[in-house]
Amino acid sequence: MLAETAREPDATSGARGSQTHAQSASPVTVALRLLNFGPLLILAILIVVISLLTPNFLKPVNIGNILAQTAVIAIVALGQQLVILTRGIDLSVGANLALATVIGGLTYRVTDSGALVILAMLASGTLVGFINGAVFVFGRLPHPFIITLATLSICKGLALELAINHTTMRGMPEAVTLLGETSPLGVPNSFFVVLGVALLVFVLTKSMVWGRWVYAVGGNPKAAVEMGIPVKWVLVSTYAIAGLCAGIGAVVLSGRTAATSPLYGNLLELDTIAAVIIGGASFLGGRGHLGHALVGAVMIGVIRNALNLLNVDVFYQMIAIGLIIVLAVEADVLRNHLEARARASQAARTQ
Repeated sequence: MLAETAREPDATSGARGSQTHAQSASPVTVALRLLNFGPLLILAILIVVISLLTPNFLKPVNIGNILAQTAVIAIVALGQQLVILTRGIDLSVGANLALATVIGGLTYRVTDSGALVILAMLASGTLVGFINGAVFVFGRLPHPFIITLATLSICKGLALELAINHTTMRGMPEAVTLLGETSPLGVPNSFFVVLGVALLVFVLTKSMVWGRWVYAVGGNPKAAVEMGIPVKWVLVSTYAIAGLCAGIGAVVLSGRTAATSPLYGNLLELDTIAAVIIGGASFLGGRGHLGHALVGAVMIGVIRNALNLLNVDVFYQMIAIGLIIVLAVEADVLRNHLEARARASQAARTQ
């Protein structure tokens, strides 16, 4: 009886201790959840506020314009997301896209085959991405910033040199211009291309071993090597896919404008990086999913569209995007701090 009586206070104190730890961890857990859903909440609030400020925002025509305008950013941002997952960055996506459109335009002057024109743009984008990854990995460069900055300049120079009269080349086959049209459902066809690319990336990252390798490489490269993961080829493949996404973006943009130009893709690399980070991904790698890139791309499109409807100068749009990037990075820093506290609290409860 005495033993049983003695055990009861211990159990009670243990329960109280666990309750105390749970209560102390509760605010941290709530804050983490808010940060994880923060981009979606901010997007929802933006839509509500903007719709109150300008009634034209929620009109079907304007929604279609937003979807069409953000399609290229969303597609290329999905590739950028994979690179950032591995702690990398691709600064060449905008110039890569411009070069791919020029290659497509030159191909169209040789043949009017839509399939060949599309294939030429996809092959051009993928090749540049592969070169980025191969030089970074096998050239043992300290950071992909170096090679992607170099290919940014090279691709832009090649695009200007190869383009006829160094300017816009009009004309694209019907198979390409179809992407710039609106479907019978009232939705731009480019939106369905975004869904297709997103589905492909989802399958690659969630249903294949390669996807787990990408997260492992980004989370802890040294541990990935010890586990026998082919780290070098995983890195090369992510840059190649990022290049492929730039090629797909080139097809969509050429279809929307029915033209190709070496001036396309200007500052696209900043837009895609902003979309990924604003959406909630981390520069530290190993954490994030394709939803981050899509949410960020839509948020950029909504902000720009709203400022246009409100007749706000374009320079203020750039300032707004920059401020949001700073807030997104600070949110990532706060999330890392809260996660460290949550792990410490969990370790204390298990002792």
